[in-house]
Amino acid sequence: MADLPKGYSIQTKNFKKVVVGEKLGEGGQGAVYKVDYDGSPKALKWYSGKKMKNPDKFYENLENNIKKGKPTQAFLWPEDITEHDGEAFGYIMDLRPPEYKDFSKFLIGKEGFASVTAMVNAALHITAGFRALHNKGYSYQDLNDGNFFINPKTGGVLICDNDNVSEYGKNSGIAGKARYMAPEIVVGKGKPNTYTDRFSLSVVLFLLWTNNHPLEGKNGCPVCMDAAHEKKIYGTNPVFMFDPADDSNRPVQGLHKGAISRWPFLPEYLRKEFIKAFSKELMSEPAKRIIDQEWLRLFIRMRGEIFKCSCGGVYFADPEKANSCPECKKAAVFLCYIKTRRYNIPVHHRTKLYACHTEKDSEDFETLTGKVAVTTDGGFELKNLSDKNWMIAEGGSVSPLAWRSSVMLKKGMSINFGADTAEIT
Repeated sequence: MADLPKGYSIQTKNFKKVVVGEKLGEGGQGAVYKVDYDGSPKALKWYSGKKMKNPDKFYENLENNIKKGKPTQAFLWPEDITEHDGEAFGYIMDLRPPEYKDFSKFLIGKEGFASVTAMVNAALHITAGFRALHNKGYSYQDLNDGNFFINPKTGGVLICDNDNVSEYGKNSGIAGKARYMAPEIVVGKGKPNTYTDRFSLSVVLFLLWTNNHPLEGKNGCPVCMDAAHEKKIYGTNPVFMFDPADDSNRPVQGLHKGAISRWPFLPEYLRKEFIKAFSKELMSEPAKRIIDQEWLRLFIRMRGEIFKCSCGGVYFADPEKANSCPECKKAAVFLCYIKTRRYNIPVHHRTKLYACHTEKDSEDFETLTGKVAVTTDGGFELKNLSDKNWMIAEGGSVSPLAWRSSVMLKKGMSINFGADTAEIT
């Protein structure tokens, strides 16, 4: 496809003027340019209709997505579109901020997370993106590692390439990549929907945590990955590399370094969830697959269990299973826990509460509502950072805890957040 020249002017359907600037990148479907969009810096993704199987259908889908609007601010969503003249067309979206890096670079080791917290935040944001998309009635058509840009310092995520997102039951005409598809799509017995996206989400999350694909153990290392072999490992005979009942596809030493080194580091409950997600049962029975909300709550739990040992080692301190620091082998001992209906949060100098902890049925993992601090005598106090008064019950007496006020945490105490309650155990 010939490049658009700098200074080239295009008009969108909303009668906005687009002036082409530098080329930012190119993929199989089209090229992306930095542009001046009616006085604002934006990105233009430009396609050649001649290279597409069904450009009219693809264009119609883009128009529909623009009309319905982005699921959340995390999506670099189509905002405006040029006329389709049968030869070429393009759409406008926000530019990616420079601090956000391509997910594929994390997978090959060219980028890394600044902290374990940032890594968990990335898992949370990716999962929340899927959930928001599904709540809007959409499904992915061409999911791959190029869909996500991640801030390595914070774990913030931006979701791009949303031109292939379609409403349930519709198809944009793009086949996608087999290694991200559910088995039933690979073998041609299904179409993209919520269930297939649940499988794809599990693949992305496993890649995030291990840098390796869950189905690409020793079976995924042929001399030549032809179409027949691809169909077998992703479709007709997929086997999870850590399947406890089938060791035919185990990771290979020297090749699957991420999976081998990181798998033992993950909390047992996360390993169990991946084993469930890639079990033969869930790969063959789509309706039983893990829903977005389950992953979301699991990662909320994980973030609350991140603990930094006095030796500097960072690990997940599981309240349900005694574990120790992988660096110095010292066991984690906590004076108390904040136990809510859904979470059991160990109390230490870095403990934080969010709306998902203090608000009933909330999935908001970003709004900070409470923070623990160490007192001069070595105890812990919790500061109310929410916009509500909390009620503290202790020894038969009840007292309010106003905004920015703190209370010493003691076993047997209870905290009423308004619509939900926590026990200090």
